[in-house]
Amino acid sequence: MYDLYIANKNYSSWSLRPWVLMRELAIPFREILVRFGGSKNPDAFRHFSPTGKVPCLVDGEITVWDSLSITEYLGERHPGVWPAEAVARAWARSAAAEMHSGFGALRNSCSMACGLRITLHAVDAALKRDLERIEQLWAEGLAKFGGPFLAGKRFCAADAFFAPVAFRIQTYDPPIGAEARRYAGHLLALPSMQSWYGAALAETFRDEDHDVELRAAGVWREDLRAR
Repeated sequence: MYDLYIANKNYSSWSLRPWVLMRELAIPFREILVRFGGSKNPDAFRHFSPTGKVPCLVDGEITVWDSLSITEYLGERHPGVWPAEAVARAWARSAAAEMHSGFGALRNSCSMACGLRITLHAVDAALKRDLERIEQLWAEGLAKFGGPFLAGKRFCAADAFFAPVAFRIQTYDPPIGAEARRYAGHLLALPSMQSWYGAALAETFRDEDHDVELRAAGVWREDLRAR
């Protein structure tokens, strides 16, 4: 069985990607959650991850780090990670890779925080471009492959890579259209996403470095996390 190392569910968008993919595709794994170390312990993940980052997948003697690499590793061993049909598969891979390497303004302005509701101080031009591109990309996939997921009827890695965006939409309520909100809502309603969300709300751990970023982003309207 795989061991999947992740960090705190309230904050760790990168951990969510392989976690939700494996849960939705019923790929068995052991979850090993290691708290963020923050500036006080920057090497918190070094004993299992060569980069000192999460997520990290361990399969016996094989260690696979980085969410995209983990996805490709799983795709070689399990059906359904990528669509079977070539056109949908190529599109899904491109969409996941774009999310993996892009959308820096969204990441920087809207850190993932499942248990908070935040009103942004501002939506600058860079963030607006990222939101517009996400809307365009989602609309293209849903129209081209018929939905309800980005590459067709079944959840795949492309949806997993945008799962953290759904949580960001819930947290920050950014200016996006109705179709994008419907798709985000569809992701948020998945059993795996509900499970992650419930665990995130139950966490009492607070990472100071992340919370400083979140307070800089906007006004906290609600903090739904366990005390």
